[in-house]
This record gives sequence, structure tokens and C-alpha cells, in this order.
Amino acid sequence: MNGNRGNAVSELPRTAELGRYAAAALVFGASASVLVVELVALRLLAPYLGLTLETNTIVIGLALAAIAMGSWAGGRLADRISPRYALGPLLAVSGVAVAATPFAVRGAGVISDSLLMATAGLAIIVPGALLAAVTPMVTKLRLRSLSETGTVVGQVAGIDTAGAIVGTVVTGFVLISRVPVSGIMVGLGAALVIAAAVVEVRVRDWRSAAVPAALVLLGGAGAAVLPGGCDAETIYHCAVVETDPDRASGRILLLDGAPHSYVDLADPTYIQYPYAKAMLSVIDTEFAGGQPLRVYHLGGGGLTLPRYLQQVRRGTSSLVSEIDPGVVNIDTEELGLKTGDGIEVLVEDGRLRLGQLAGDSHNLVIGDAFGGVSVPWHLTTREAVGEVKRVLTDEGIYVVNLLDYGPLEFARAEVATLAAVFNHVALATETDTLTQGQNAGGNLVLIASDAPVDADVIDARLAEHGIQWDVISGAELARWTGAAPVLTDDYAPVDQLLTPYPDR
Repeated sequence: MNGNRGNAVSELPRTAELGRYAAAALVFGASASVLVVELVALRLLAPYLGLTLETNTIVIGLALAAIAMGSWAGGRLADRISPRYALGPLLAVSGVAVAATPFAVRGAGVISDSLLMATAGLAIIVPGALLAAVTPMVTKLRLRSLSETGTVVGQVAGIDTAGAIVGTVVTGFVLISRVPVSGIMVGLGAALVIAAAVVEVRVRDWRSAAVPAALVLLGGAGAAVLPGGCDAETIYHCAVVETDPDRASGRILLLDGAPHSYVDLADPTYIQYPYAKAMLSVIDTEFAGGQPLRVYHLGGGGLTLPRYLQQVRRGTSSLVSEIDPGVVNIDTEELGLKTGDGIEVLVEDGRLRLGQLAGDSHNLVIGDAFGGVSVPWHLTTREAVGEVKRVLTDEGIYVVNLLDYGPLEFARAEVATLAAVFNHVALATETDTLTQGQNAGGNLVLIASDAPVDADVIDARLAEHGIQWDVISGAELARWTGAAPVLTDDYAPVDQLLTPYPDR
């Protein structure tokens, strides 16, 4: 009696055969594809939402929700229909959705924010859920008896995780640095549709693969016709270089849709943006006479200030840390940068370089690094600012460009952080930024030094440049800063303090 019961439960109903290697390939590929979609979605949303913690949280949360829904629904469906006939359609539909994603997201971004968010959500959830359903389907096909349930489920889960790891590593270290985002998505979509055709041929016949084959051809034609939206897709940014319609030699570098640098190819001393004029006003005030300087730049962008200093202060040495090699390529290929003669550009993280520079080695440190709309958090902390102070001479100054709006909580916190390290701090910004409350904001230039900062002279130089900015320091700045927190490596909620746009 007991022996018969054991035999009865040890065998499961037979389903269509699926080879071990074919099963592994399907699970591995589907899981890897989900992670590729997740990482690339971050790049697609960056021009509209910025590369912030919130953007990362939204995308990761949607991807996990898609995996949960797909795994649950795929398991239920596998108990109701033959899984072998569902695999082809799952791959084909997800492939079409993936290939259409870059064009749909960029098109929606032009129309409205609400449509962008809805489109981006569907672009992550639809293929993510369909691809996640592949794993329970394959698991059902591979199960032969209850006695091997643990082995089969464990193997499939391990392969699923391995695929996710490989998809993450290959995308982050290989694909994004070598292939445009639209190319990654269209290529992945085509690969999924081709995989669907192969599965259909094996489980049905060659005629069932006609629809996936047609989808591949149509997708390829669409990718060739539709624009990608970027002049260059770098490791970190969608980069576009535009010509200034009012100045033939003027070039505007846009990263993720936001203007980051203005370069005049014919006149490196021409400065367009008010914040750059403000930074130069500070430099000219604190270092009068045009003497050469030793300058370290946190962030490069279009290298507007290094070019200016090279021309105006002959003999100046500018060491620039720019983390994005794609931006450096644009500088040399499209913005006419010629390194040497005092300008050295290193592709690296500026925080790491700060720790390697000798103490008392620079007159000036310029902070103008942005990840999306915010300064990278690890450059804002008391520890990072302490490294800046160590690198500066006794009379040296630290000039930082920030972007904030509304209550300006991040700007206040960064002022408090600078004041915790340096003896003297000043703030320069548009008058409206300090007086108009929730709808105000924009660029703020902070000045920090152990030597006194002459706010009145800086204010006068700003007026000479024709920009209406105010400079505050001392007790006035302390009142404006209030009880803002000091940012540290252990506590730096930059993305939460920052208000990127007035209507956020």
C-alpha cells in the first residue's frame, strides 16, 4: 500500500520534451534580457528625470514588480496550457516591446511627463513580465518526477540568477560603452524575436516562424529610419552638440537634454553662461593680476574654464578629472579641444584623484561635476571637502557650481558642509533665487577658503559682466543656511534634499 503510493506520487504527468541545454539557454537568455532592459531604461529616462536615486528606485522597483508578476502568472499559466506552445509567443511579444522601447520613450518624452512615465512603466513591465514567465514555464517542462523537484528547481533558479548577473555585467561594462542605447534595445529585441522563431520551428513547423521573421525585418527597417536622439551615447549620458543660432562658432553641449557647457570654437575667452561668469569673477577677484594658477577641476564637460584660463592666464596648469570618456571624445572631436599647453584631462572619478593629489599643491579647485541634475553625492561631503582643503594652499579657494530650486535644501546643506571645513564661505546667485521662495532657483556658486573672501568686490565684478547676482557671506549667509545638516560620507541624502525643477 505504502509502496504503491510512493510510485504514484513520484511520477508527474508527461509534458513535451525540452532538452537540458535548450532549457538552460532559454532561462539564461530571458533573465539576462530583463536586466539589460532595466539598465538601459535608466539611460533612456535620464534626459527627462535625471540620474538620481529616485530614478534608479523607480526603474528597479518596476523591474522587480515585472519579475514578480511574470513569475506568478507564468507559473499559473504553465499549469493550464502546454508550456512549450507559450514560449515562442512570450519571446516574440517581449522582443517587439523591447525593440520599440527607445522610440516610444523618446517620443513620449517630447509630448508630456505623464505620457513619458506611463510609456516608461509599460516599457519595463511588459517585456519584464513576459520574460520572467519563461522560467516557470521551463521549470514545468523539465520536471519529470517529484523525486527530482528540488534538483530541477534549484538548477533553473541558479541559471536564472547567472543570466541576470551576466546581463548586468555585460551591459554595464561592455554594451553601454560601445553600442548606442537604441542599438542595444533594437538588437536585443531582434535576438528575442529570432529566438521565438527558433522555438516555433522546433515545437510546430517552419511556417509558424513566419510572423517572428517578419517582425525582425520590420524592426530592422524601423531602426534604420527612426532617429536615436543623441549625437553620442556615452557611458553616462545622451550627448548632443548644438550650434548656437546667434553665434556661428558657438557650440552647446547638452548632456541628457540639459545644457552643460558652451564653447566658442573661434574664441575660447568667450563665456556665455552666467554661472561661468560668476566663477570667473571669483577667480579674478581672489587672484588679481592675471598670474598663472595651478588648478584642479572636478568635472570637465566642455572644458570651458580650462580653455579660458589657458588663454587669459598664460602658464596656468589645469588638471581635469572627467569620469565620462565619451564626453572627452566629444571635446576633442567636436569641440576642438587640444590637450597639452597646460591642460591635462584624466578619465577618472574626481573623488579618487583628490586623495592622490599632494597637499598644498593647488591655488584653485573648481567643482563643476554633475550626474544628471545633481552634484554626485560623494563630492559633496565633509570628507570630500576636507580633501579639497588639504590640496589647496593657505590662500587657495574652492569654487563650486550647484543647481537647486524651491526651498534650496541641498544648497543650504552644502553651504553648511563647506562652513564646517573652511573658515570663510560665500554664496553667489541670482537675486530671485534667494527671495522668491518655492518657484525660485537655478545655479548657485559657492566660494570657500581659509583666507577672507571679499564679497563686495566679487559683487562688483559680477556687475561688470552684466549679470544681476547677489553675493552673501558671514552672518547673512549663516542666517540663510539656518539649521541645514552637514553632509558626510555616512549621511548625504543629496537626491532627497535637491529640488531639480520648480514644479517638482
